[in-house]
Amino acid sequence: MNFREVPIEKVKSFWDSRPCNIRHSPAQIGTKEYFDQVEWRKYFVEPHIPKFAQFEKWKGKRVLEIGCGIGTDTINFARAGAFVTAVDISTESLKIARKRAEVFGLQDRISFYEADAERLSEFVPAEPFDLVYSFGVIHHSPHPEKIIEQIRNFYVKSGSTLKIMVYNRYSWKVFWILVKEKGKFWKLDEIIAKHSEAQTGCPVTYTYTKKTVEELIGDGFIIEEKHVEHIFPYKISKYVKYEYEKNWYWRWMPEKFFRKLEKSIGWHLCVTAKKI
Repeated sequence: MNFREVPIEKVKSFWDSRPCNIRHSPAQIGTKEYFDQVEWRKYFVEPHIPKFAQFEKWKGKRVLEIGCGIGTDTINFARAGAFVTAVDISTESLKIARKRAEVFGLQDRISFYEADAERLSEFVPAEPFDLVYSFGVIHHSPHPEKIIEQIRNFYVKSGSTLKIMVYNRYSWKVFWILVKEKGKFWKLDEIIAKHSEAQTGCPVTYTYTKKTVEELIGDGFIIEEKHVEHIFPYKISKYVKYEYEKNWYWRWMPEKFFRKLEKSIGWHLCVTAKKI
């Protein structure tokens, strides 16, 4: 499937129809209870995120977050003392993220922009940041390399850190998708996109290996660290009801072994790089 031909408007429409993690709480959207529950559930299911983001490390620093969604990581950067510029293509996601900043009294630490990250410099003032952070976002854009080019040319300086998470091609999730689609490996990219998110039918989803993600980041950066995390172990039928019962084949696996397996065939390929 040629994702490069997908209109960016189609990507925006997908995320506007169901912002990422919006159903992480049954409470009324926009309340403190709702946002607290969303955060708890996100980091319960994906406990590697705080360790990867290192929120406290960026106190007093300037952080550019590309693809902030409804603002869970955004708030934690700001709460830890960073000055955050948060960008998303989804109007509906940003409405919730802005409300979140109001609820927690962090409006003075966060600037929000609605923007196509492939043309970021047309929306966000070009100035260097200490950290550019993008978790699970750029692989959903038709031309991820254009986002990296924007970052390289306009938003980093020597010593700036880049942290991105993209989806891992050699993962349990991809294997599970192939099984679900009865082994249609000749349509692999298409079916990965279809099942990559909670809402089926995502229009664009690229996957990467440790080698191809280095190629994506390209010249001008030194890769400091890359690792794989995250296997989702829960029964979907229970999970949507806010119940956390693992599938039988994970339930009987020792936790230590499960965590080791995550670092081999996890869905999240996390990369930290430094601008030369």
